[in-house]
Formats: sequence, C-alpha cells, structure tokens
Amino acid sequence: MTYTLIKEKLDKGKIIILDGAIGGELEKLGAPMDKDLWVGKCSIDSPDLVLKVHENYIKAGADLITTNTYALAPTSMKQYGYESYINDWNKKSVEIAKKAVKNSAKEVAVAGSVSTYGSWHTLGMEKLKIGFDEHLKILEDTGIDLIFLEAMTSETDTIETLLECSQKITLPIWLSISCALDPKSKKIMLGYQESINNTKVKIYDDFESAIKKFSSIHSGPILISHSDIKIINDALKVLKSNHTSFIGTYPNNGYFEKPHWKLTDDVTPESYLNDAKLWIKSGAQIIGGCCGVGPAHIAELRRRIDLAAERI
Repeated sequence: MTYTLIKEKLDKGKIIILDGAIGGELEKLGAPMDKDLWVGKCSIDSPDLVLKVHENYIKAGADLITTNTYALAPTSMKQYGYESYINDWNKKSVEIAKKAVKNSAKEVAVAGSVSTYGSWHTLGMEKLKIGFDEHLKILEDTGIDLIFLEAMTSETDTIETLLECSQKITLPIWLSISCALDPKSKKIMLGYQESINNTKVKIYDDFESAIKKFSSIHSGPILISHSDIKIINDALKVLKSNHTSFIGTYPNNGYFEKPHWKLTDDVTPESYLNDAKLWIKSGAQIIGGCCGVGPAHIAELRRRIDLAAERI
C-alpha cells in the first residue's frame, strides 16, 4: 500500500490499523533478546522469525507494518560497539518487512521506525542530531512508504530535535510520544510509565504545552504510544484539542524488565476493542499496539471494522 492510499483512507474518515508489538511476539517464538540492542539483533540472528511476526500482523489485518529498526538507532549501535553494522542491519530489517508484504500480496504500507532508543538526554542535542540524521537518511533511501518517529519515553527537547531533523527528508512523517499520569495532580503529562500498577513514573512536561510545541513544527499525525492503556482516552482528548492533523494511539500491556517484556494479562482482544471504540470517539483514526499487544488484538479490531459500515 502506498502512502497515497493510507492518506486517502484517513481523508475519508476511515481507520488505519497498525501492527502491534514486535519484541514480545519474537520472544514468544523463541527469539533471543540482546542485552544491549534488545530486539534489534533479531533481524540478523532470527530473520525468519521477524518475517513471521510481520506476516502474522498482515494476516491479522494491519494496514501498515513497522520495520524492526526501533532498537537499531545509530546512537545506540555506536554505544554498544556495532557502528560498522548500522547501515546493513537497518537495510536488512527493511528487506524483511518488504518481503512480508510481498509474500502477502496485500496492499500494506511499510513504515520505518526511527527512534530515540539509546539517545540519552545527557548526550546533548548536537550529538543526538548526528544519529537522528543518519537513521532518517538510511531508511529514506530504502524506498519505504513513511517514517515513524518513535519518540516514546523522550523529553520535550529531544522530541523537538528529532522533529527538526525529520524536516530534511521528503517522506511523510508520523510522530509518536508517550504520556503518564502525575500521581499528585492526576493530570496527563508528557512522561513515561509503562504500567501504573507496576512501574515508577517519570514526568517531563505539561502534556498540553508539549503537544502545542510539537504541533508548531510538525503537521503530520501524532500518536500516543508505549503508555498505560488506562490513560489513553484522556490523553487523546488533549491531543485532539491541540493538534489539527490526524491522531491515533498504540498503547502497551505490561512493563519492561530489560531485555524482556512482562505481560500483565489484563488486556484481552475484547477489552482492547472496547477501549478502541472510545479512542475512535475521541478522534483517533490510527490504532495499533505497542509492547504486549499482539496479532489477536489487531485481528479483533480488524474484524469489527470490517463488519461495520461506519466507524465503530
């Protein structure tokens, strides 16, 4: 599926369905997680399993799949001694995703994940720019359909820097960020908390103020990702009120204990669908899943959308 078809669907008010977790699904299939590059090395060590995960999401009904390049950020790869493999491993990940689409004979778009993985705030923005620029250029040259800036868990200035770097390329750009619930004020904030019940919260900025900053330099879709599913709907309402383009979400289920994802088993495909109905009413047109959300969740959403003659 070319990006033109994705855009046409969005313009007509239709829902775009993303894929779900890659790392968690690879673990289920027996792929080892690297202590440094997490799921990134799977494209080299377990390419057939990466292919299978992509194919499973396509079979489930995803309109768009994301390359396994989240953890192959140049900044991170350099940090862990893999600098000489940056170009080849990222291209290999794209090849696997494209192969999955070709094997399916379906019109499915491929998004290249450019992340802030390993882009620690202490490195400073000038050093981060080098890694962001490199990753964006590598993926742009592979002929993918769009770029997904996966800036979840990142602070405001890191996200702004990533957005500024993305303006140098010609592909459509989507941005994803994470949010958290301030335990004192009970207000949605730009921050990081995978699970309200199991992990500590990190607060970076006022969510509404941050959205306004991002929206001033980014006219493409903004999505809320890698955040506890329980706060997504409230966050989407804030996002909808402060961003004029398309919005969406791909939340998670569980929490990370590096290099493994811990499921909490409290988000079934049925409950996920019920939450998705609320997200769509709040304006979301792009929906998928992050860590802990798998093909069964995506398939249930696809089934419901295909049955409906109108929005859920």
